Amino acid sequence: MYQDQPSAPNKLSIWLPLLFAVVLVTGMLLGMRMQSNMPRLVVEQETPGPEGIGQGQIEEILRYIEAKYVDEVDKAALTQEVIDDLLSRLDPHSNYISAEALQEVNEQLKGNFDGIGVEFMVLEDTIVVVTPLAGGPSETAGILAGDRIVEIADSIIAGVNMDSGDIIKMLRGEKGTDVEIGILRGKETTLRNFTVTRDEIPMNSVDISYMLDNTTGYIKVNRFSATTYEEFMKALEDLVEKQGMKDLILDLRHNPGGYLQQATNMLSQLFKEKDQLLVYTEGDAVSRSEYTSTGRNFFDVEDIVVLIDEGSASASEIVAGAIQDHDRGVIIGRRSFGKGLVQEQYKLRDGAALRLTVARYYTPSGRSIQKPYDDPEAYEHEMYDRYETGELETAKNMLIQDSTAYYTDNGRVVYGGGGIMPDIFVPIDTLALHDDYLALRQYVPQYIFRYLAEGTDPAALSEQGLDQFIADFEIKDSLLDGLMAYAQERGVTLPDEGLSEPVKNAVRHMLKARIAKQLFEDEGYYKVWNMQDDMVKEAVKAIARSTSLTASQQ
Repeated sequence: MYQDQPSAPNKLSIWLPLLFAVVLVTGMLLGMRMQSNMPRLVVEQETPGPEGIGQGQIEEILRYIEAKYVDEVDKAALTQEVIDDLLSRLDPHSNYISAEALQEVNEQLKGNFDGIGVEFMVLEDTIVVVTPLAGGPSETAGILAGDRIVEIADSIIAGVNMDSGDIIKMLRGEKGTDVEIGILRGKETTLRNFTVTRDEIPMNSVDISYMLDNTTGYIKVNRFSATTYEEFMKALEDLVEKQGMKDLILDLRHNPGGYLQQATNMLSQLFKEKDQLLVYTEGDAVSRSEYTSTGRNFFDVEDIVVLIDEGSASASEIVAGAIQDHDRGVIIGRRSFGKGLVQEQYKLRDGAALRLTVARYYTPSGRSIQKPYDDPEAYEHEMYDRYETGELETAKNMLIQDSTAYYTDNGRVVYGGGGIMPDIFVPIDTLALHDDYLALRQYVPQYIFRYLAEGTDPAALSEQGLDQFIADFEIKDSLLDGLMAYAQERGVTLPDEGLSEPVKNAVRHMLKARIAKQLFEDEGYYKVWNMQDDMVKEAVKAIARSTSLTASQQ
């Protein structure tokens, strides 16, 4: 399932094991956003490059090669190889971004893009609208959920097996420009033509915020973009002032990071004292910079739990590290990614950009959580090694890569190097790694969309309201059998003896969460999914036991 927004190019293959072991395993990501998951921590401004850097030996050699070499050469390709090789010798997070990719990369951090505002799914080579963004260009034009997009700008796209990235490029464009879209609705055979005027479409970094119980709020942040602090404060305002929230569960799982200032602005709202050190950065060519709390809290938050896992990186680790070092709350989950480097972005003359690591960041206790990267191959495979060594399943297998002891405000020992260690460990749900579960899960979104479009009345389900849906709706065997048949028709092999009962229950839960997503959007998905989320349940129990470490705030 996609939005009319781009997918940024991946750098190296560092994140592929994580995507397999985390995204496929936990089911928390909805697959709704085409965004880069590469860990990052960047400053918000684009910094001008140092003065006096001109064409040196590399450029001179390339000119000789182009002019004199015996065979024809592709200078652009050769230059790219030289750049890639040069940066690969520095660290895993310094990288070159081509002019073509720069806009896509920046949009992930900017928090918006220009498009038509529609979420779509590819079903049997047909583009089906899942939902038009409320108040967006597509809804304004009259496009409805379930519409099939057949033509874009006079080009037939149905039945031609187009790549989703190509479709996204056709739908996107400069704000204020028009795109002609041809649609088939329901059983109609006559094409409906719509002119949609592209507009700025927000890419929310706060997925959801809601109350888990009478006093405990839950906020899920998927990255730290230019709008994250604003989104977070709006969510906090609603939870505190309108719903009576006292305690907060902040979910930073799978959050790859983003803007440093957005993370520190958020953190500042969680500390009452002024000038409380939140993080500091330092490098050989960059002097120490400290980020401290302002002491200007808009809302009172009592106990805090931060959820992290192996997908929590960079700015996410800054938040978790400050909360942990100051004993402001409990960190629950598994060891975080371990990315403690800061990048600045420099514009290049050809429109490309260099994102260069300029400093390390340190948590308030003085620890760097950057994992070793002197062996590039080991760095790429480190995430998979966590699975192989059993670290994701057992706390005693968590690797302490730096045995230097650091101390929290209350004197607890914490460690740096290789990520933030949780205060309370929650193992990965190994059932979600089961072959049958993984084979079926990939077909759940398509199957549920067809089920609601053809096999039931979605309006009747949605009219009863989310709370009633959660309480009353059950996944019947016929629905589960239908999914299995749907997957088998598409080449999935399932055991002759059928699914085990635990796998059946896991698939039923996924089906119900996806139906809730279709009917009630993200709120429906998370409210259903979190009911069986072990970390969320552990966080609620921690708050109920009053075990959060807030002594310094009392």
